[in-house]
Amino acid sequence: MTYSLFQLAKPFVKWVGGKRQLIPELLKYIPRNFNNYFEPFVGGGALFFELYNLGILKNKKVFLFDINEELISAYKIIRDYPNELIEKLKEFKSKHNKEFYYQIRELDRTDNYKKLNNIIKAARFIYLNKTCFNGLYRVNKKGYFNVPMGEYKNPKILDENNILLVSEALQNTIIKHCDYKKVLEYAQKEDFIYFDPPYYPLNETSNFTSYTQEKFLEKEQIELFETFNILSQKGCFVLESNSDTKFIKNLYNKFRIEKVFANRSINSKANNRGKITEVLIRNYE
Repeated sequence: MTYSLFQLAKPFVKWVGGKRQLIPELLKYIPRNFNNYFEPFVGGGALFFELYNLGILKNKKVFLFDINEELISAYKIIRDYPNELIEKLKEFKSKHNKEFYYQIRELDRTDNYKKLNNIIKAARFIYLNKTCFNGLYRVNKKGYFNVPMGEYKNPKILDENNILLVSEALQNTIIKHCDYKKVLEYAQKEDFIYFDPPYYPLNETSNFTSYTQEKFLEKEQIELFETFNILSQKGCFVLESNSDTKFIKNLYNKFRIEKVFANRSINSKANNRGKITEVLIRNYE
């Protein structure tokens, strides 16, 4: 199977808080020289793909972690079985309609779900991401995906070219389903770690942290800060994105903090979408 060499690998899923729009800002703060690269909250992996496309990760070890098991499984399937995944997505694309969407969505409520082939699970994950409302990944308290179908005329369920490019980009990467703190076991002096956690909420109504069943609020943000601190003391280069809030700025006040502008991409009310400030926190020049 052939694909265009003129195109570049890009995130294969839409992800809440994805960093594609912030790439120009992030690139300003990449360390000039570093050893291994870590994204412990990989999500859509926008910065990883950008660094890969620019050749910055050549001959470096790359570690991609996330606590979302289905996301990490999809990364592994794309890396190892891209052609089989493409065939399954072709099948899903040919069957797509409202009835099929809800049939596929309900699979994780069944006893047989755990027995499903990982290629089918990855295809389901990508299919739902491309066809659900706003590309939103959300689960309920039982861990069941519960986003309604989006109103798309022609959703891009299968981007065959990109899957093959992503598969190539992921060769030789270490992909793990684990908590971000696992980075402490692997990262060494002069490694580069980019943290893109669920953001601390701007206010009570903006508290969206349901990528998994786990919450990521004040206690969890303090634990992340402690991990950032330990890595800094080890001599690692650490960069973090987070919300522009007093709590976050006070927490990281001994580190360098830059304000950047970002689009609020997921909000049920159109007039609440627009430019907001975020912060980039780093421990190096």
